[in-house]
Amino acid sequence: MDILISVFPQLFKGTGVTIQLFLFTLIGSIPLGILLAFVLSSKSKFFKSIVQTYVWLMRGTPLLLQLIFAFYGLATVGIVLDRFEAAVFAFILNYAAYFAEIFRGGIQSIPKGQYEAAQVLRLTPWQTISKIIIPQVGKITLPSVGNEVISLVKDTSLIYILGLSDVMRIGKIAMEREATLLPLIGVGIIYLALTGFFTVVLKQVEKRLDYYR
Repeated sequence: MDILISVFPQLFKGTGVTIQLFLFTLIGSIPLGILLAFVLSSKSKFFKSIVQTYVWLMRGTPLLLQLIFAFYGLATVGIVLDRFEAAVFAFILNYAAYFAEIFRGGIQSIPKGQYEAAQVLRLTPWQTISKIIIPQVGKITLPSVGNEVISLVKDTSLIYILGLSDVMRIGKIAMEREATLLPLIGVGIIYLALTGFFTVVLKQVEKRLDYYR
């Protein structure tokens, strides 16, 4: 138990890296996912096929492989990112593909009559999207988005492959140094605390959106 207690300060330092990656990924991937979702819902076969191919690549290959490519692969063609930038880049591209499919389903579930009503009210396309479509899509897709958010918390542990000092890597180093699995129990406790926190936040957001019912 003493080992577990002594390793927590180091694990908390790693939690900072994990949370930074989590926040940067959400900030980048959700807007990009919304944009891609509108392209997927559009009538443009050309742009739709490009985005479909992108989504297929991102969802069809492991995130771990994408992380390796973002850091080592891009460097071979002259695009050099530091370890954290490469992780953020790979995570945003990967999660934007998943969010795009989730938001596409939400957009396509909006009845066409609402677009026609917006035209009757002489709303601009931007007003229609920002005031009518996106609020409803947010409500419809929130449970699926919440699942992805929880998955994102856990997937951040993959950045150990790039040598970043996140919770997982620090726990692994402590495990090898102390020759015991106790540090990994600490890692598990921190991930459970993070996922528990975001689960509560998402539940509160769902309650706030109940006024749409």
